[in-house]
Amino acid sequence: MAGRGGVRNHHWDAAVPPECLPDPSSVLRLDAHLHWQPAREPLHADIDAKKTCGVGPGMSFANAVKERVGVVGLVPCAVGGTAIKEWARGKHLYDSMVRRAKAAAGDGEIKAVLWYQGESDTSSQHDAEAYKVNMERLIHNVRLDLHSPSLPIIQVAIASGGEKYMETVREAQKSIDLPNVVWVDAKGLELGPDNLHLTTGAQVQLGHMLADAYLKHFGSTQQPIS
Repeated sequence: MAGRGGVRNHHWDAAVPPECLPDPSSVLRLDAHLHWQPAREPLHADIDAKKTCGVGPGMSFANAVKERVGVVGLVPCAVGGTAIKEWARGKHLYDSMVRRAKAAAGDGEIKAVLWYQGESDTSSQHDAEAYKVNMERLIHNVRLDLHSPSLPIIQVAIASGGEKYMETVREAQKSIDLPNVVWVDAKGLELGPDNLHLTTGAQVQLGHMLADAYLKHFGSTQQPIS
């Protein structure tokens, strides 16, 4: 979710496709200091601050749903290169995500979580086989801590990672059978030169896929969170 579209050799090319252009009146983001500001690429620049961020799926998602749902408030929380166990309750990443979500909820209602993660869990059989249990636990904890037992979760089935266990993680993602949990498939979208992260064009496509899933399954609602 942090987005590496247009990033090469730790440098972002600053190319923003039309689908990702800012719309200050309709698309906002919660910055690292918990203040709302007009959303623009790269969405995660002050969140995944130790890495170079580029285009991700968030802006194309927001621009695709805004006509149906009104003002969209995005809450970037992603940190690239992290395993699912690093998002366990009590860990820094999880606690930061919940803190940011609660801050955002003070100005609206949390309507969905967009989750794109898992490549780091393809490096070992143990991590890959534990993915489903860890993800289901994360969903349970997020819903409990945000007091939203039916909070929609839209997860992305990964497109890359360690070849040996990538399919194990993908199957885990696709097999989660919980209410209001759906998935979209990134497999087949174009990868960049690192053969790991999606290209800018593929990030735009993924954002549209997430938007279609959101509108199809969860209707006309306001202020989705990513």
